Amino acid sequence: MKTRLRSGNACYHSVQKLLSSRLLSKNLKIKIYRILILPVVLYGCETWSLTLREEQKLRLFEIMVLRRIFEPMRYEVTGEWSILQNEELNDLYSSPNIVRVIKWRRMRWAGHVACVGEERGVYRVLVGKPEGKRPLGRPRYASMVWTCSKNGRGEITKRSYEMEPTRKKQTR
Repeated sequence: MKTRLRSGNACYHSVQKLLSSRLLSKNLKIKIYRILILPVVLYGCETWSLTLREEQKLRLFEIMVLRRIFEPMRYEVTGEWSILQNEELNDLYSSPNIVRVIKWRRMRWAGHVACVGEERGVYRVLVGKPEGKRPLGRPRYASMVWTCSKNGRGEITKRSYEMEPTRKKQTR
C-alpha cells in the first residue's frame, strides 16, 4: 500500500499545475483526479488488508488532492479567504471517499472469487481452508523427455520434447 501511495503522490505532483490552474473547470479537475491519479493509487486494492492508520493515510491523500482542486473560498460578505473543511470538501466532491471505494472493490472481488469454484487456490484462501503444503523454492527444470513419432516405414515424422519439473531439495 505504501508503494501505491508513493506512486499516486508522484502522479499527483506531475499534474499539480493542472489541478491548481484557474483555466480548467472543477469538473475537469475531478475527472483528471479520477482518471489519472486514483487508478494509480487503487491498483491491486482488492487484496489489501487495511489498518485504521493506512485508511487515514489514504484519506489524507485524497483530502490533499481535493484541497488543490477546490482551492480556498472567499466569503462574499466578509471578503475573507478560508480553507475548506473536510466535510465541505466531501460535500463538494459528492463521490464516495477512497476508503469506501476500496471496500466496494474488495467486496466485488470476493464475489468474483466465490464464483470461480472450489478447486482454485484463491477460493480456498477466501474461505479459509487451504489444504496441503506447497514445496519450498521455485520449480527447477532438470530433465527433458524426447518423443519421436514414426510412420509405418520407420521414418521419424515428428520430434518434440517436454520438460518435466522437479523440485530441488531444500537443505538447512
